[in-house]
Amino acid sequence: MGRLVGVSSAAVSAVINGAQSQVRIAEATRQRILEAAAKLHYRPNAAAQALARRKMNSVGVTATLSHGFNLYAMEILSGIINAATRQGQNTSVFTVVDWIDGVRQLRTFCDGRVDGMILLGPDIPTTLIETLPDHVPFVALHPNSQLPGVCAVEIDEEDGACQAVRRLIALGHRRIMHVSGRRGGIAAERRIAGWMRAHDEAGISWEPDLLVAGAFTIGEGRRALSNWLDQARGEFPTAVFGGNDAIAIGCMSLLLDRGVRIPQDVSMLGFDDTICAQTTSPQLATVRQPLYDMAVRAVDLLLDQIATGETIATRMLQPAVPPVVFPVELVERASIGPARNWSIDVAQGSESGGG
Repeated sequence: MGRLVGVSSAAVSAVINGAQSQVRIAEATRQRILEAAAKLHYRPNAAAQALARRKMNSVGVTATLSHGFNLYAMEILSGIINAATRQGQNTSVFTVVDWIDGVRQLRTFCDGRVDGMILLGPDIPTTLIETLPDHVPFVALHPNSQLPGVCAVEIDEEDGACQAVRRLIALGHRRIMHVSGRRGGIAAERRIAGWMRAHDEAGISWEPDLLVAGAFTIGEGRRALSNWLDQARGEFPTAVFGGNDAIAIGCMSLLLDRGVRIPQDVSMLGFDDTICAQTTSPQLATVRQPLYDMAVRAVDLLLDQIATGETIATRMLQPAVPPVVFPVELVERASIGPARNWSIDVAQGSESGGG
């Protein structure tokens, strides 16, 4: 285009792209450049511009969705995309099979196409943390492992679980099963601690046999409870507290299939308050965490780091910053009620005693 108008490429760039130029460009020359650009249907190369200024105006999100796209992830992504869009940012979503493989892929994801990355529920082994790309900033939403140098956005998991179990105890329940997420993960362990604390506060012994390890999916919740029923030797619990809504829904579906009434026979309580909790029959009581608000905060934290040029490497040299912790609240719905005073044969789905 410069040859067509008879000016340098620097002059063309200054007019078309707003690039810096030490030479003053006359208005007549500016008009000739703009007319030539229109005639040639010229469009600036956004990628080249971004590379030149070393900023893509794009944030990334990495999640492991090996169990399928779920409503929890949808609510988080909705918040991230909306918050990013309002601040003139694009959003790129990356998925990994698991976090061990994901750490290796993060180097590819952070090859210049995004300015920073939000990790959704990362569970990265300590031995692999040092292999994270150190030239971009990260924010972890609901981290399941400790990540030095990474901003964290969390909820008060233990308090949420404790609120849930306290309410069940207040309804007369004394045998409260907890079907947890994967043992060892931060979220699962904190919710287990809340289940235990509520028992301890009430002076009730929690029973190790009623702590059942699962994973945060409907299928795993159903499987974990089914396995427990196949091996059960003691009295069935009067309430089940799922480590998240998906687990609770899986347990609920299994019990309903076996003829157990909810909440007349067994109360059911979840954690998250995803849309699914409002669509079950009966509607699922749960612990609400502000997923959308947390996602918005994660974007704000990431953009702040991008603006100041922070990365994992620079944050590792600074004093550790405490995580941003959001409060939670108990949402009572029809799936919980007073404890029943007779037992049931869940294997057959029939009552075995009188009340």
